[in-house]
Amino acid sequence: MEKTRKKKPFNFLIFSFTLILIALGIVMVFSASTPAAKNQFDNIYHYLHQQLIAFGVGLAAMLAASYVNYNVYKKIAWFIFGGALLLLVLVLIPGVGTVYNNARRWITIGAFDLQPSEIYKFAIIVLFSKLLSDEKMQNRKFWKGYIIYIGILLISAGLLISEPHLSGTIIVVSIGMVLLFAGATKIWHILVTVVPGVAGLGLVAYYFEYMRIRVITWMDPFAYAQGDGYQVVQSLYAIGSGGLLGKGAGKSMQKFLYIPEPQNDFIFAILAEELGFIGVIVVISLFVMLMYQGIKVAKNSSDKFAGLMATGISALIFIQAALNIAVVTGSVPPTGISLPFFSAGGTGLVMFMGEIGILLNISRYAGKGYKK
Repeated sequence: MEKTRKKKPFNFLIFSFTLILIALGIVMVFSASTPAAKNQFDNIYHYLHQQLIAFGVGLAAMLAASYVNYNVYKKIAWFIFGGALLLLVLVLIPGVGTVYNNARRWITIGAFDLQPSEIYKFAIIVLFSKLLSDEKMQNRKFWKGYIIYIGILLISAGLLISEPHLSGTIIVVSIGMVLLFAGATKIWHILVTVVPGVAGLGLVAYYFEYMRIRVITWMDPFAYAQGDGYQVVQSLYAIGSGGLLGKGAGKSMQKFLYIPEPQNDFIFAILAEELGFIGVIVVISLFVMLMYQGIKVAKNSSDKFAGLMATGISALIFIQAALNIAVVTGSVPPTGISLPFFSAGGTGLVMFMGEIGILLNISRYAGKGYKK
């Protein structure tokens, strides 16, 4: 029988942690972007205005999603995936996709840039959650189930690499593997695909010259400080100069056109410079606590689809945050990846806030103990 759904309060901690991260993010976008906005647009509020608009749209999306029954996404999973896949194809077409910094990752609509990869991450979560929760769609048999999921991930990786978008590829594949693991896929199935997959990623990095250069630069960025290692070196200078308590809000020196576009991928470096080690620990702790609450919601969900959705959303936010911080600190080769809730960019902020809304809805309606 169908569950009778009693309305209960959503997870207030998830809501609180999200709003705190967004508030910090808006402050940091304004602080980090001021010199660049003045230089490019003669308006220090340019990026702040854009981020506030995105926040407004995202807030509406989050609140709406918190009230929409999460099972709706299961019913339209293929439409969501098909639409996102179409956008990934369209962005590769000259004249449709917009090129920035030698990457074709955006579709310009009026004054706004839509980034299809941000939508596609969500589409993968919805599709895999639907398929893995469907008893007819087996994933424990290698050739008659599991390989289908790998095929979807390979197609995804091929389209994203073509942009090129290595970080997007890593995130989408990682989310897919996390969901396969959570969906009770046999460990040996995962191992026999992950190991060759990592090797394949190495070959891809070697094949694409810009990726190969980034790996070489990452190994000793200071040897290329005036070239390809410039951004990482400046980022490390910013982080190192922050010390324990930081220089104070708005007092970063590296944002004055030393770090290119500091309001985007390297905003964490500006945060470390202005708020110091204490500020860094606070932000990382907020991401960890947000992930913990998300996994808690997944664990308490009696509905397998809801549990997988909560797991996928939590994994997406944490993996992307961890990868961004790793890039900014020079722990992994540099690749364009935004910091959730912080980096300037409308599509990412709206999507993340909408996904949090879904997590809130799951926390309200998919808990254990509901009558059938």
